[in-house]
Order: sequence, then C-alpha cells, then structure tokens
Amino acid sequence: MPEHEVGTQEEFETARQELLAEEKALTRRSDELARKRRALPWVPVEKDYRFETEDGAKSLADLFDGRSQLLVYHFMFGPPYEAGCPVCSSIADTLSPNVVHLKARGVTLICSSRAPIDKLLTYRDRMGWNFDWVSADGSDFHRDLGFQYTEEELRPFLEGDIPPIVTQMAGLSGTDVRSYVTEGPGLSAYALSDGTAYRTYSTTARGLEPAMAYYGLLDRAPLGRHEKGEETHWLRRHDEYGKT
Repeated sequence: MPEHEVGTQEEFETARQELLAEEKALTRRSDELARKRRALPWVPVEKDYRFETEDGAKSLADLFDGRSQLLVYHFMFGPPYEAGCPVCSSIADTLSPNVVHLKARGVTLICSSRAPIDKLLTYRDRMGWNFDWVSADGSDFHRDLGFQYTEEELRPFLEGDIPPIVTQMAGLSGTDVRSYVTEGPGLSAYALSDGTAYRTYSTTARGLEPAMAYYGLLDRAPLGRHEKGEETHWLRRHDEYGKT
C-alpha cells in the first residue's frame, strides 16, 4: 500500500462532511442530466431492422416483448470472434441481474451483437446470463448507431501504434485487431408508441460506466481504480480470474 496521510477521527469527520457536500451537489447535477436525457427529442426508427433470435427472426418492435421501453446493449462480439469482448462481458455481468427489475418498470433489456445467434447463445450459457441476446448480422443496426466501423475509417488507427490493451483484448476475444475494433460498444434506448419505435438515447465510451458497477465500487476503495500506467487491462471474464 502507498503511504497516505493519517489523521484523527475528528479530522476525518471534517473532511468527510466537506466531501459529502460535493457528493450531494454531484447527485443533484446527475438528476438534472437525467431529466435532460429524458427530454431529448424522439426519432422514429424508419429502417426495417431484422434480428435473429433464439425464437426466430424478429423486428425491432418485436424486441420490446410487449413492453413500451427497450434498452439495447451493443455487445462487442463480431462474426469472427470466438468469445465476447472481456470488457463487454464484465458489463453483461451487471446487466443480467437487472433484467427482472427493469421488466417491473416496463423496460425490456437485451444485448445485440453481429456474431451468429448460435455462437451468442452458447457464450451466454457459458457465462450464466439470463437476458435475451439477438444477432444483428446482415443489418445496419450497429452501423447506423456508430457502433460498427469500416476498414477505411479504421485505417489511420490500424496503421499507427496499436495500444497493447487493444491487442490483448483482441487476443482474448479470439480474433485479430482489425476485426476486434470493427465492433464498438454502446447503449441505445427506444420507446414504442402506437406501433412506432422511436430512438430516444444512445451513448458509448465512459457513458457506459453506470453499467460497470465495479468502477463505482473501486472509486470508493482505498486505492481507487489503480489503473494508471498499466499497459494491459486487469479485467477478465468472471470464470477466468486466477487462470494463467
């Protein structure tokens, strides 16, 4: 453990109260951002996206499963992958237990990837998840949301110095770097009204951190995330920790 300031209980309580005031201000700001997020204009989804599911082909409206709201996590699992991205897998560990609670509030939560449906379902069984998972392969669903990239778009990145973390994650996913970074993670939200599906929100990158529960907890642990300077990522699939 690194050296750290040591103080009295009284000094701790004073500093803790000062921090608490800032934490409460951040909570109020977060509430305001959530209100603005909900106030975004809804965009009708006019393209007829088709998805392969364990129950056959379905439309976007079908994926609501009788509810009025839909959340889709765009999981990095491209057609050449042999396994899902480890980071997306860690996110799915958080998503899966929340499916039942979201249903109670009229929200269906699913994952979508471009790998074949049989490959997705086999991996889901390995991981023990309980959400519905659909294959968007053959459609522009991920591409239209900015979660799939062309080789031309990726060329500047691929011709540069590839970060070790990217090489590591590609290898852990059983694919090469180009195929790995063709996919991108994201979250998109939809409302269904009078038979029309509307896109209401989307996010990626650090916008996905609410679904990465371990980071919120690590931020409250003594050493925090403790990632600075690491060339490879510490994350593993939950059944791989402790393996060499």
